[in-house]
Amino acid sequence: MLEVRDMHVYYGGSHVLQGVSLHVGRNEIVCLLGRNGAGKTTTLRGIMGYNPPAAGLVAFCGETISGRPVYENVRRGIGYVPEERRIFADLSVEDNIEVAFRAPRPDLAPWTRERLFDTFPQLARLRRHKGGAISGGEQQILAIARCLAGNPRILLLDEPCEGLAPVIVESLASIIVDLKREIPVLMTEQNARFAFAVSDRGYVIDKGRVRYDGPIKDLSANEEIQSRYLAV
Repeated sequence: MLEVRDMHVYYGGSHVLQGVSLHVGRNEIVCLLGRNGAGKTTTLRGIMGYNPPAAGLVAFCGETISGRPVYENVRRGIGYVPEERRIFADLSVEDNIEVAFRAPRPDLAPWTRERLFDTFPQLARLRRHKGGAISGGEQQILAIARCLAGNPRILLLDEPCEGLAPVIVESLASIIVDLKREIPVLMTEQNARFAFAVSDRGYVIDKGRVRYDGPIKDLSANEEIQSRYLAV
């Protein structure tokens, strides 16, 4: 569904991504692992169009989207949950979801309000609470639910475990694995244990280059790659 080929991204004069290539197929979870500053977030932002690639190809569902505006990529069906979540603090949980609704796609089961609250019962209990008054873990789940309200074809998650308690991380793992039945997921993560538990394939990025890719069972067994690039 998603293909990135030889993507280069600059911040000013800094060459941040230096030929990143990856792909995501249907019904799979793919993780992009690496230390802080390795280029993980920049990869997602390059795909979305926040930082348009200076060179390389980004294709989604067979169509080239390199350099397209963010809003066009969202309309095509790319859902993005940033690391900082960007919850509307003064809106209720229900209103945070309401503002994100887009028309269902004809070939996908629609994410309605009822379905979202059935899928995320903790949000149903908090539906009248303001977004800024719920916990960090609840905000992360709300950010995912809000993204799904847009009825995307693929979900990009940036560091979903950042700052969350272990019990919330465990709940989040179950949510992400269940989502794979509906739509593919590409996520960045520093928590290698979490990524190994939920992903089908993995990429390791360091200094803007992909240093390893392969099935997650191979990556989880490769102590040399983990020691060199993940410090686990």
